[in-house]
Amino acid sequence: MDYVIETINLTKRFPSKTAVDCVNMHVAKGDIYGFIGRNGAGKTTAMKVMLGMLKPTEGEVLLFGSKNLTQARRRIGSLIEAPGLFKNCTAYENMKRQAILSGGSDKEIKEILDFVGLGKVGNRPARAFSLGMKQRLGIALALLGNPELMIMDEPINGLDPAGIKEIRDLIVKLNQEKGVTFIISSHLLDELGKIATRYGIINNGKLVDEVEASVLMERCRKNLVIHVDDNEKAKAILQKNNLLKSYEEKPDGLVLFSDFEDSARINELLVQGGVKVSELSSGDGDFENYFIERLG
Repeated sequence: MDYVIETINLTKRFPSKTAVDCVNMHVAKGDIYGFIGRNGAGKTTAMKVMLGMLKPTEGEVLLFGSKNLTQARRRIGSLIEAPGLFKNCTAYENMKRQAILSGGSDKEIKEILDFVGLGKVGNRPARAFSLGMKQRLGIALALLGNPELMIMDEPINGLDPAGIKEIRDLIVKLNQEKGVTFIISSHLLDELGKIATRYGIINNGKLVDEVEASVLMERCRKNLVIHVDDNEKAKAILQKNNLLKSYEEKPDGLVLFSDFEDSARINELLVQGGVKVSELSSGDGDFENYFIERLG
């Protein structure tokens, strides 16, 4: 696998707490990696260590497969917390100030501003921008130098629905048209669920799960959970009645992903067949509940 970021037992301790605890994270080229956790779970600290804003206590970070982090970080753009803007300056002037440091040209500035939808804001100062426009300008600043990876901490926090859609569409556009890989932290799980291709879930500094979006969708399908005393007998009865088309077996029963609307009939067939049913419950396939369960 071609990883743009890999962490190996990454740990960051502060005097009062361990913010990042032996994290082994894998972000593949082309991913939109949704980084999920409660406030204080360690998301921002982990991102800052990746960017060199904090030094790790233990472990290491590999960027683009390299341990030469200074060189590799030149290939990364970032937006951590709020974008740092000169509020009395226009979008172009903000970009020009950053370009002096990064070596960007006027042509590149114009192309990026057009790409993020800020090419026609003229002489309006940044202080007059909406939150969505400010976030887009922050992303534009991070795009100077044509980064291959973008690390973004809560880029849609505080935005209205229109602003959220603007940023979401821009991220997808950058990913699909320019091949930019993303790590994005967000509390808005439904919005992240519309664009993420892979997820990492962090809780109390520990990475508790990494999962592909396609696998997650499979796990979050609607289902019927049946707790029985004899799995084999239950499977035989359901199979005979064509009610075992898609299922997963657990130590104490079955999870059905089809025919779950026939729960009353399923219960009746099992009981009549001599199977003791201790519990029968439906799962709503809720995306958010999956994360809540893993966050404890």
